[in-house]
Amino acid sequence: MEDSSASQTARRVAAHRLDYERIATPYGDPAADLVLAADVADGARAPRNRMHDYLRARTAFFDRAVVNSVDGGIGQIVVGAAGYDGRAFRYAKSGVRWFEVDHPATQADKLARVGRLGIDASHVRYVQADFTTDPVASRLTEAGLDPHAPALFLLEGVAVYLDKAVIERVLRQFRAVTVTGSPLAISVSLDAARSQARDRFQASVAAMGEPARSVLAADEALALLAAQGWQVAEVRDRLRAAGLLLARATDPVPYPERSHPTPRPAPGSADVRAPSRPAP
Repeated sequence: MEDSSASQTARRVAAHRLDYERIATPYGDPAADLVLAADVADGARAPRNRMHDYLRARTAFFDRAVVNSVDGGIGQIVVGAAGYDGRAFRYAKSGVRWFEVDHPATQADKLARVGRLGIDASHVRYVQADFTTDPVASRLTEAGLDPHAPALFLLEGVAVYLDKAVIERVLRQFRAVTVTGSPLAISVSLDAARSQARDRFQASVAAMGEPARSVLAADEALALLAAQGWQVAEVRDRLRAAGLLLARATDPVPYPERSHPTPRPAPGSADVRAPSRPAP
């Protein structure tokens, strides 16, 4: 996405999610997530097809990863290429900090929507970064991520749009700013048997200017994560061509872009804080 409006893919995902039943918790603001999704969908309708079923399963998988982590006491959640995801609102809980990493244009549009809709995002740090070029690791620590405490990392629906080298770079940088045992949930496109459905999907997203770039063999996906310090603990294979993976941080890897042990915020830091909801 290069302009400051929601991509067609983002609109479609938002429309689908309006139809799903989500994991309920005694904390959070599900209404805020729904309001944002409806604003992004902008009237788009979600067709009942294989993609609808896959997105339902994918949404539930990532919801479960978040709820299990929050209920398990993890106090930091990093959402890579967050787009218009509303889990930071749906599953907001006192003491849990969220870090959303995304392209500046997408993030600016989301912040504008959040402000216009009056959504409280005071617990979210918005970190501007282009995965292909920017120092994601140092920007996260500058935004307040504690690399010595556990964190959950999410990469939902983005790996397929990144070159393999970029996926490796992002995974390595995430691993460099967390401790052994931290969980990572990621979706990947698997090189399973070719299907007309997948071919249609790839043609569709390519026509919207968002071509699929990485399709991996199952063993290749596991090896790719392991090489960057993530050991896969759970694999959900959906529709034969889409893998939902839950991994854990294993052996430490060097911090790729640290010039001093403890990065300090500097003037003009990429950390952007959204306004809180106005008091009634």
